[in-house]
Amino acid sequence: MTDTEFETTADLVEVTTAAGRVRGRWRPTTGGRGNPRSAAFLGIPFAEAPIGELRFQTPVPKAPWEGVRDALEFAATAQRGDPGVTLIPEPSIEGESTLNVNVFTPDPSRAERGTGLPVLVWIHGGGYFAGSPASPWYDGRNFNRDGVVTVSISYRIGFDGFGWIEDAPSNRGVRDWLLALEWVQQNIAQFGGDPSRVTIAGQSAGGGAVLTLLGMEKAQHLFQGVYAISGALGDVTQARAEAFGRGLAATAGVEPTVAGFSSLSEERVLELQKKATELGPASVGSMIEDGLPLGPCIDGDLLPRSTHDALAAGVGADKPLVLGATDDEFTMVFADAAKKLRWVPRSLLLGKLGLPKAARHEYLAANADIAGLGNARVAGRLLTDRMFRSTVLQIIADRGTAPTWVYRFSWPSGHFGFAEHCLDVPFFFDCLDGPAMEPLAGPNPPQHLADEVHGGAVAFITGGDPGWPRHEGERGVTRVYDTPARDVVDAYASVRPLVSTTS
Repeated sequence: MTDTEFETTADLVEVTTAAGRVRGRWRPTTGGRGNPRSAAFLGIPFAEAPIGELRFQTPVPKAPWEGVRDALEFAATAQRGDPGVTLIPEPSIEGESTLNVNVFTPDPSRAERGTGLPVLVWIHGGGYFAGSPASPWYDGRNFNRDGVVTVSISYRIGFDGFGWIEDAPSNRGVRDWLLALEWVQQNIAQFGGDPSRVTIAGQSAGGGAVLTLLGMEKAQHLFQGVYAISGALGDVTQARAEAFGRGLAATAGVEPTVAGFSSLSEERVLELQKKATELGPASVGSMIEDGLPLGPCIDGDLLPRSTHDALAAGVGADKPLVLGATDDEFTMVFADAAKKLRWVPRSLLLGKLGLPKAARHEYLAANADIAGLGNARVAGRLLTDRMFRSTVLQIIADRGTAPTWVYRFSWPSGHFGFAEHCLDVPFFFDCLDGPAMEPLAGPNPPQHLADEVHGGAVAFITGGDPGWPRHEGERGVTRVYDTPARDVVDAYASVRPLVSTTS
């Protein structure tokens, strides 16, 4: 039965949370194995609407309600308006109450038996300024099929979530993550989950989010494992955050205070934010060097030091971690300019993308296969390495002997011809039959590869081991997801010349 067909009482299911009772809906899983059905509870508020006096403040837990609250549709999202063409379908939904969780469970009755299932908590990406948990790709039905309760969370994004304001609490989006995870600890047993077996996962900014949480001392009690997909760390310096906030206020003609920014409409702040963060060909290099202007900030309070420094100091060392990236995350950025880039001297191109002259020969030699495909592919691989794949090697070094597993997603999309940003997400969720798949993956993406990627994630969430050797030493084993999947020693060797110049 589809979500839009007539529902009977048997199609609905109710659960009592700490704030009140919610009503969800049963749906079938896919794949013909495991649990045949999944209950979806959508748009459950974990905090009061961040509007009015609460707009730029620490999130406030949702007050209790009377009766039964329908949780049958996705709730309002922090992302506003039409996001345009995106790699993952992440719709915007109007409304004020934007801090919500979506819970997917195969068996809420486990709460009565005290035999809770492991839990996956998903944090969406979007560069910390976009994205939505209302994507059909984040549906947890097939994790439910395989015995994993799944939660996707929302959080404030852009300036409302991460912008510096003189008299406002910092890192409001991070505080939203923490309150959502506290909600999971308090309530997930009622949905059949085990709060002592929580794995946090995310992709892109969401991958950066879970790495940030892994290095945050105040978050350690909220999860037991981490799965970071193409993690883009924020780690914005206090000085940069403040300069951005003051600049935005000056442009708007207001004081950089809660009162000043509260005098601006949400639409005006979004307009100012968009202009201040626009990227053009000339600004790519500076963005790589300086990082994102909006994101988790090293504020001396919630985040007293960078994620790299925290992990190197041993924070989160008791937590198992899986991390990796696709081979060509952002190569598509240069696809339309491939013909023009043919005529740009390669040394000039690499310099514009921030590769020191002393490292260029070694980097090109390590990436000889890509170098032979033209300047656009070289530029895309270098951008990918600087923004994503170098982070993998740095986190490995930070963690030392802590339990860490590494992967590379190398299967080339049938549409782009290489493994681009977001391509691995539908394989992780095992939703290759979902909407908007062909523009990302091309026709007929391999189900057996989804079985391997998703199966490894399930094994990690349920047992703390994804099924391939731990990464040990500088040049350990990496699972390379391709057709066929294989285990390779030092599979990120081509990135090493870049890391050695920036470490």
